Amino acid sequence: MEAKTLDKTRSPAASAPQSEPFAALPSNATHWFAVWRRNYLVWRKLAIASMFGNLADPMIYLFGLGFGLGLMVGHVDGVSYIAFLAAGTVSSSVMMSASFEAMYSGFSRMHVQRTWEAIMHTPLSLGDIVLGEVVWAASKSVLSGAAIMIVAGLLGYASFPSMLIALPVIVLAGLAFASVAMIVTSIAPSYDFFMFYQTLVLTPMLLLSGVFFPIAQLPAAAQQITLMLPLAHAVALIRPAMLGRPLDHAALHLIVLTAYVVVPFAIASVLLRRRMMR
Repeated sequence: MEAKTLDKTRSPAASAPQSEPFAALPSNATHWFAVWRRNYLVWRKLAIASMFGNLADPMIYLFGLGFGLGLMVGHVDGVSYIAFLAAGTVSSSVMMSASFEAMYSGFSRMHVQRTWEAIMHTPLSLGDIVLGEVVWAASKSVLSGAAIMIVAGLLGYASFPSMLIALPVIVLAGLAFASVAMIVTSIAPSYDFFMFYQTLVLTPMLLLSGVFFPIAQLPAAAQQITLMLPLAHAVALIRPAMLGRPLDHAALHLIVLTAYVVVPFAIASVLLRRRMMR
């Protein structure tokens, strides 16, 4: 009888055969939704405070820099500076919201609360959990980005209905930033570790990706670096859509963002499986 007793100190991932090549991937096309719904039900209790936190910071940037700095800058690329900044603010809000949810909240559920281990005692696999977490983080970023876009549209800083084209891009960008942030979560020993990612990755990306000024103003070498940054490609798609302009090189930008969804998700899944087996 003792040999058949379940060792509850080990996670199900630890007892799974290490030779299974696809054990870290989702086991079902719909199982991830249970994880998404669980996170939604928890978030719903604190929805107002959460939404205020996600919207306050980008709104301050939008109106503070838009009206303050905009008086000195005037027009940029043929539009008012605040209209130019609005699209960048939508993109940066998506990046920050998805990244913070995947890192801080995801780490809490994985490491501190050990919610993931409890879920893995159900038919769900670790891959289902990771996918559910990524989609949930992206969902929160879509809510944040869409809210700012609507405000910009109501104030006349975005064109309707062309700005609706930006919604699928916001979804794709949210998935991309959440997938990348999940890699950071997979190797983080504590909450303090996320400061490295914020300082060394998110902040430089925010400054180099055309959020506050055109990328063309950067030195040639820096412009080449921006081609590798997901935020730059998100801005390149969202800004024309919000300003009612044609999309240039749309296929390239979509391919890069899609790559940032698929490749980091696969890497994060493998790293998290190794971590959960310890």
